[in-house]
Amino acid sequence: MLHTIVREKAIEAIQSVFGLVLTERDFQVNTTKPEFEGDYTIVLFSLIKVLKSDPATLGDQLGKWLVEHHNNLFTDYNVIKGFLNFSINGQLLIDLLNRHYQDSCFGKAPMNGQKVMVEYSSPNTNKPLHLGHLRNNFLGRSIAEIMKANGYEVMKTCIVNDRGIHICKSMVAWQRYANGVTPQSTQTKGDHFVGDYYVKFNEAYTQEVRDLIASGMDKDKAEKEAPIMKATQQMLVEWENGNEEVLSLWKTMNSWVYEGFDTTYKRIGSDFAKTYYESNTYLLGKETIETGLQKHVFFKKEDGSVWIDLTSDGLDEKLVLRKDGTSVYITQDIGLAQKKYEEFGMDKSIYVVGDEQNYHLKVLQLICKRLGLPYADGIFHLSYGMVELPTGKMKSREGTVVDADDLIDEMVTIAATHTQELGKVKDFTEEEFNVLCETIGLGALKFFLLRVDPKKKMVFNPKESIDFHGFTGPFIQYTHARIRSVLRKASPQSDFPYTAQLLPTEKKLLVLAEQFGVSLKQSCDALDPSTLATYLFQLAQAFNSFYTELSITYAESEEKKDLRLKLSSLVATILKSGMEMLGIAVPDKM
Repeated sequence: MLHTIVREKAIEAIQSVFGLVLTERDFQVNTTKPEFEGDYTIVLFSLIKVLKSDPATLGDQLGKWLVEHHNNLFTDYNVIKGFLNFSINGQLLIDLLNRHYQDSCFGKAPMNGQKVMVEYSSPNTNKPLHLGHLRNNFLGRSIAEIMKANGYEVMKTCIVNDRGIHICKSMVAWQRYANGVTPQSTQTKGDHFVGDYYVKFNEAYTQEVRDLIASGMDKDKAEKEAPIMKATQQMLVEWENGNEEVLSLWKTMNSWVYEGFDTTYKRIGSDFAKTYYESNTYLLGKETIETGLQKHVFFKKEDGSVWIDLTSDGLDEKLVLRKDGTSVYITQDIGLAQKKYEEFGMDKSIYVVGDEQNYHLKVLQLICKRLGLPYADGIFHLSYGMVELPTGKMKSREGTVVDADDLIDEMVTIAATHTQELGKVKDFTEEEFNVLCETIGLGALKFFLLRVDPKKKMVFNPKESIDFHGFTGPFIQYTHARIRSVLRKASPQSDFPYTAQLLPTEKKLLVLAEQFGVSLKQSCDALDPSTLATYLFQLAQAFNSFYTELSITYAESEEKKDLRLKLSSLVATILKSGMEMLGIAVPDKM
């Protein structure tokens, strides 16, 4: 990558001119801002204090040395307000274009020998996937694919929360109110069917609590004594004791949910190398806790419960085993982390979990470090903010959550309306039109949820996400389709010679295209797909400016026509590759 070469030469120049040894982390190299002349910029501010020089003198000394010693790379420079801007030899960019204009691996790094596990989705089997799950799934899958592009061997996993009091709530409600109906008999998707009974439980529970309060019982006692809640608690005890009837119902209702999940996962493109189930992992970690007690990592209180003191790390004491010897969530998580390491031996383990679990994941890593477990330093929490709708927050128990399937259907409908309004699909068959609308609708949804820094909370607006002219997935999809239309009419020649200079618009687009690998690395290092999403949008914008300003089919010479065809092909290749990493398909026709 030219970006890397520029950085290496800058390090060489600083050492030669000033005798200072720096690394790539000590200063920035960026693409030059549009208002300045140049292609790449060395940001001088971090060097000014170290070298005790003013920006103009420092920039001029470095610029002269680099142009003099590497004139095959740098043709000119200028210094403006702490920025050293360089013009790159156009022939180097043309050579790069000739080599990579059809290279689907362009920008990707070779394998680095490191293994990464990305755990995402983590659904409960008492309700369907919802809008929040979609952000989780899109983040998890995109980070996995971006890390693959950066040379990591990646394993995608999922932990399903398939046991506990919340699961029993749906089961009790089904026993009481279903009269034996099933997803098949009601023609309802399995996860939606079970989720409806979770809502029915909470409706019945709320009414029972009201009735008990009306009869004179105080609120706290009423919430504990409500008959449907007591029945649910009893069912959980029976589940843990292995009651065959309860286990049979549990397996049946979970199977309904899994069938529904699989349909949604297939539609949104989520896949996992391995799925773990809480029912198989909730007892894991007990042996590790016992070992930790012997090493004095944990301590036992008088009631027999086991704790760890994390006050020296700015936290508090944390329960890791109840007084009756039963597990808590952190016990299971320690055991599951160990099991995953034993199975895969990963160097990094990324948990894609909402920011409400920041404390829990911090505690998990601290405990693993205290225990001296080999995977502790590799634990990373990809924390993300919640997604809200313009109407406000969503609540599962009240049935106000936006189901993933319903939202996707809405997005496809909006896409169909917008596409028909544009009137450019008259030659599409019905099947082709339906596939296109699914592609646009899902692409809009994914891009909108991924274009925002994961750490930020966000509001999702379905109609805003399908804007063919804004910072959206459909804008990039349309740009790709526009390029493919051009390339269907004419193809570049592999051995065409070049003698002409690159025009500013051509060079600007080619320099930006060359930055694809840099964007991939930045997205990977920060575990932030929004960096890649922003880059792809900027590249699409730059191509549309190029397309508007310069003719391709009727270029001023065959040489220019071929160069612009190759440049168009490179941009299309990058857009397709980058969008695929975000889980988004780009159509050839729109």
